Amino acid sequence: MNPVGNHHGPTGSRIMINQYSSALTELLFENSEDFIGIYDLGDERFVQVNKAGVRMLGFSSEQALLNDPVRSRSLRTQPLEGENRTSLIERILQAGRHEETAQIDRKDGYSFWGQLIMNVFTAKDRNYALIRLIDQGRLHQAEMELEHSVRRYEAIFSNATIGIVVCDSKGQIVSVNQLAEHLFGYQTGELMTLTIEQLVPTSVSSYHEKLRQSFNAKPQVRAMGHNRDLNAQRKDGSVFPVEISLSYFQLEDELYVVAYIIDITFKKEAERQLLAHRDHIERLNADLEQKVADRTHALMNTLDQLEQSKDELGRALAAERELGELKSRFVSMASHEFRTPLTAVLTSATLIEKYPGGDQHDKRQRHLDRIRSSVNHLNDILEEFLSVGRLEEGKIEAHPTRVDINQLISETIADMQGMLKPEQTIQTNVLCPDPVWLDPSLLRKILVNLLSNALKYSGPGSVVTIRGACSDSQLTLAVADQGIGIAKDDQEHLFERFFRAKNVTNIAGTGLGLHIVGRYVELMNGQLSLQSELNQGTTVTLLLPYENYPID
Repeated sequence: MNPVGNHHGPTGSRIMINQYSSALTELLFENSEDFIGIYDLGDERFVQVNKAGVRMLGFSSEQALLNDPVRSRSLRTQPLEGENRTSLIERILQAGRHEETAQIDRKDGYSFWGQLIMNVFTAKDRNYALIRLIDQGRLHQAEMELEHSVRRYEAIFSNATIGIVVCDSKGQIVSVNQLAEHLFGYQTGELMTLTIEQLVPTSVSSYHEKLRQSFNAKPQVRAMGHNRDLNAQRKDGSVFPVEISLSYFQLEDELYVVAYIIDITFKKEAERQLLAHRDHIERLNADLEQKVADRTHALMNTLDQLEQSKDELGRALAAERELGELKSRFVSMASHEFRTPLTAVLTSATLIEKYPGGDQHDKRQRHLDRIRSSVNHLNDILEEFLSVGRLEEGKIEAHPTRVDINQLISETIADMQGMLKPEQTIQTNVLCPDPVWLDPSLLRKILVNLLSNALKYSGPGSVVTIRGACSDSQLTLAVADQGIGIAKDDQEHLFERFFRAKNVTNIAGTGLGLHIVGRYVELMNGQLSLQSELNQGTTVTLLLPYENYPID
C-alpha cells in the first residue's frame, strides 16, 4: 500500500483520533511491537504512527516521520504513483481489507521485507486505513540460510563415495543416495518402496529382521559383521560382498537407522589372489625343501619373494586399519555433529509455526536465533570438510603479500569477540613493528583456529595470551590458554584427521582443526609445536619464515 497525511494537520488529526476509545488506542498504538499507523485515504498521508513504527522505520520521532515527504505517503521501497496508486486505494476501499508482502525502506536506507495488513474504517465521513507492518526480514534470512544449508547437506549426501541407506524402526527405507541405488541396481526412487530386508540375501532376511529389532532396542554406532562375511542382494537377485557401518538419529520420537555400505568385491578378489599367492609360495617352499641340496640359490630367491610379499601384506593391512580408523572416527563424528544441529533446526522450525501472533515475536526470535546458530554450526563443519578436501587435492597454495602482523592479530581478535565466555579475555604481546611478507589468509585461518580452541576449552574468567616477535626473517607466534589441557598420550595424535582427545568428547568438534592448521603451516614452510598439561592449559607455538622487502 502507499500510505500518508491529513489535510487537517497533525494537531487536528490527534483531536480526531482522541475521539476513538482510549483503551483501543492504548492497545493498538502503545502495546504493539509492530508498526501501526492510521492512513488518510483521501489525503493519502499517515496521520498517526505508534512508537514501535517510528523505531522500525528509523525516525527520531513520530512528527519527523509525518513530515517526511516520502515515508509519510508510502512505506514501499518503490512507492506506487499515478494510476497504480489510485487503483490500489480503490481496491482497498472496495474490499475493506488488503494484505501483501513488500520491501520496506528505513530512513537510513536499510531495506527489509514486511507484511502489510490494511483494514478500512470511516470516521466523520472520511475514509481511513489502519495499517499494520510486521518485519519479516529475519524470517526470510533464516529461511534462506536454512535452505542453502539443506542444499549443501543434500549435495554431500548424494555425492558420497559410499552407499548410504536410511530406514525407520520398522525397516522401511526412507532415504538413499545415488551410489546406493547404483550398488543395488535400482532406478531412482525404487528403493523408497522397499524394506531393508529386501536388500539382504533371501536366506538370511528373517535373521536380519531379528538383528534390526535388537539394534532398535539398544542403538549405537557400530560396524556390522564382526569378522563374518556380509552380503547384499541386487535387484536382479545377484549377491555381492559388503562392509556396513551403522549410525542412528531420532526425530519426533521416531528412530532412524543409517547404514553406510561399501562394495568390497574388489577387496575380496584381492584377498583371494593374495591367499592364492601365499599358497603358491608354500608349495614352492615344500618343493625347495626337497631339493635344498642342489637348489640353494633358487631357495634364497624364493625367500626374498616371500619377504617382499609379507611386507606388501603388512603395508596393505596397515593401510586398511588406518582406513577403518578414519571411517569409524568420521561415522562417529558425523552422526553426532550433524544430528544435533539438524534436530535443533527441525524442532525450532516446527515451534515457529505455533507462534503466529504479533505478541509472540520474542518466542519466534528465540527459535530463529537457534536455527541460525545451528545453520552456522553446520556451515563450519562443511567448511572444515571442504578445506581438508582442497588440501588433499593440492588446491591451496601460499601467496605471500605485505602484512601488518599487529593489525592482522587485532582484527582477528575483534572478529572473535562473540566467542568469549563471561569475563574471558584475550591479551597480546607482539613485537613486529614493520610489515613482513606472509600469506595473510592462511595466517588468519591459523589464528582463528587456535584462538577458537583456546576459548572453547578454557573456562569463564580465563585469559588467552598471544605472544609474538619478528626477528631474523622469522615470525614466532604462541597462543597460550588456561584450559583443560591435553593428556600426554593424546598429544602425538592431535594433528591426525578426526582425532579428538579423550577429555573433550562432550565438547562439540570435528577433530579436523589442528590437522588443517598443521597443513597450513607446512604450506608456509613453517614449524609447529605444542606443549600442554592436564588442567594447566595448552601453548601452541608457530615458527614461520618470511621475506622482508623494502617499501617502494
